[in-house]
Amino acid sequence: MPTPSPTPSLTSGLVRLSRPRQWIKNFLVFVAPAAAGVLLHWTVLWHSVAAFGIFCVGASGTYFLNDAIDATADRHHPTKRFRPVASGAVPVRLAVTVGFGLMAAAALLGWWLAGWHLAVVMVVYAVVNVGYSLGLKNEPILDLAAVSAGFVLRAVAGGVATGVALSNWFLIVTSFGSLLIVTGKRSGEKKLLAEHDADHGAIRQTLGLYTPSFLRSVRTLSAAVTVTAYCLWAFERANQIHPGHDPVWFQLTIIPVTIALLHVTRVLDSGAGAAPEELALKDHRLQIYGLSWAALFAIGIYS
Repeated sequence: MPTPSPTPSLTSGLVRLSRPRQWIKNFLVFVAPAAAGVLLHWTVLWHSVAAFGIFCVGASGTYFLNDAIDATADRHHPTKRFRPVASGAVPVRLAVTVGFGLMAAAALLGWWLAGWHLAVVMVVYAVVNVGYSLGLKNEPILDLAAVSAGFVLRAVAGGVATGVALSNWFLIVTSFGSLLIVTGKRSGEKKLLAEHDADHGAIRQTLGLYTPSFLRSVRTLSAAVTVTAYCLWAFERANQIHPGHDPVWFQLTIIPVTIALLHVTRVLDSGAGAAPEELALKDHRLQIYGLSWAALFAIGIYS
């Protein structure tokens, strides 16, 4: 059998390194305009779609750089050792070059789409992720904050790109909801490494510093704040959209949100949150709760 040429292998490695499945996280850019009820306005919609594409470029750049920096540690991981850089399919130098190029392109595209405001968001996102890769990932608590910030900045980018003002409640819900997911991811990683008898210290130092009870406490705190802030936002939004007339549709969205958070908390507590994107793609119950929320919210906007 002839030996395959290196080009397809490198090309495949570059595509996998960009992690297209992770792009589902970038749908957070649609949340702010959707919550404001203006997502279907043509200008807002196309700016949101463009911001989604820009974040895909920027996020992929951070994945390239992160995998290049983490290549040695990833080779000790039961699943990450198959990543393109760790496995040798993509050279480290090429990954670093492409990574910085994509992050720079995202900042320039952000400037083109929405001026310096979106460019700053993309630069901050890149700086946070570079800082995470270079050392914050080894600092307890700060590593959780850095990863959570990535989710929050996606939501902020959606508001900045479309000119939608972000309320305090929106930012609180996004921040603590992100912390819930990130903490669940750490719990899932600990369980995965324990099942494969892998050394926490050789892969991620902070995992050995987080006890299951601590991670559970953070998840409980995050879920409680998220639900409380969402309830306050829902009541405030109802008064803004329908002053003097309250059809309660916004308040009813609290039900699927609370059920979804309880479901996610249960799943994360079982240690199944190592890959949050898989949860969003494959958990049909969570998808039904999300559709229920969207239907109630749409009725609240247009009733």
